[in-house]
Amino acid sequence: MKITALAGFVATAIAIAIADAAQAATITYQTVAVDGVNIAYRESGDRERPTILLLHGVPSSSRMYDALMRKLGDKYHLIAPDYPGFGNSAAPSPESFTYTFDNLARVMQRFTDAVGVRRYALFMQDYGAPIGMRLAEARADAVQALIFQNGNVYEAGLGAMWAQRKAFWADRAAHESEVVRVHQSLGATRARHVGSDPNVLAYDPDLWMDEHAYLNRPGQARIQADLIFDYQQNIAAYPRWQAWLRQKQLPTLVVWGKHDLAFTVPGAEAFRQDNVAADVHVLDGGHFVMDTKLEEVATITDNFMQQLNRSTSQR
Repeated sequence: MKITALAGFVATAIAIAIADAAQAATITYQTVAVDGVNIAYRESGDRERPTILLLHGVPSSSRMYDALMRKLGDKYHLIAPDYPGFGNSAAPSPESFTYTFDNLARVMQRFTDAVGVRRYALFMQDYGAPIGMRLAEARADAVQALIFQNGNVYEAGLGAMWAQRKAFWADRAAHESEVVRVHQSLGATRARHVGSDPNVLAYDPDLWMDEHAYLNRPGQARIQADLIFDYQQNIAAYPRWQAWLRQKQLPTLVVWGKHDLAFTVPGAEAFRQDNVAADVHVLDGGHFVMDTKLEEVATITDNFMQQLNRSTSQR
């Protein structure tokens, strides 16, 4: 009797696993040349469906969106590139490629041309926000909606760590070696994920071990230092982007992990200052909130996109 019950339980578990696997959308892993730089990207879903362009943070890559793309690829077309110097994209030397947010945004704009993406919702995490806002400014007609996942555009959202960066911006030569040392360290790479979350056992160590390996490849120290130094231009652009948000009033979703040490919860709430209709969700997670709250993020994003599609179809 017990063996029969166990066999039934195992059969049910296998059936559930097979069903879950069958529901997961397929992802393709591709590369396209953009101005002579090979850009790696992930793509999922039917191109005839609404497109979500996913822009990653630091020191991550499009890999951070892999699970979300499998969740939503049966309903939407999702495409997630790696920036130059990140993930599986080429990493030209700083002598031949300028690592600034302006330039990364230009490459991403040309990337959308290269892969034939014309209209999309922007999903932006961390570095994805300043890159995405530049993209939106350049091609406002292409952007249907904005999704910010711990992607900050308000000084209210800057955590205490940014005080140290200000010293680096004031005197690069004096502080660069220490800033790079910390940025590339295993401890800091782990802390970006866990933040202040007390539930540390919920985090897969592979998340930061893989990033740490990528972050310490040859040439990365200078690439990362250049971008950290250039980040001050993003903060200077905050008022301009806030004005853009007020003017455009695009459908806006904000999904924020409250245990983020870099970008704090007031940065999420500040979006309502410029768009009172912004849909703000603060979750019990970290900077990369999908590390532990994937289901919630997938559901919230799906609901937002469904509402967007309904309003678009009624026009």
